[in-house]
Amino acid sequence: MQNGAYEAFRSIDVPEEKAVKAAAALSKRDDDVGILKADMSLLKWMMGFVLAFQIDIFLKMFIH
Repeated sequence: MQNGAYEAFRSIDVPEEKAVKAAAALSKRDDDVGILKADMSLLKWMMGFVLAFQIDIFLKMFIH
């Protein structure tokens, strides 16, 4: 991604130093988004487990 972003910035006449910095920032942003997606996936599983556990307790209160 960084190379593609760098080439895109250079094609619109952005100075080389700024193009390199911008491409690096985009690469960092992509890494951060990947980490957030992994964290959200974990939170979804945790909430699903807690919800299932609470439903089980609720049903056992009224079935027994």
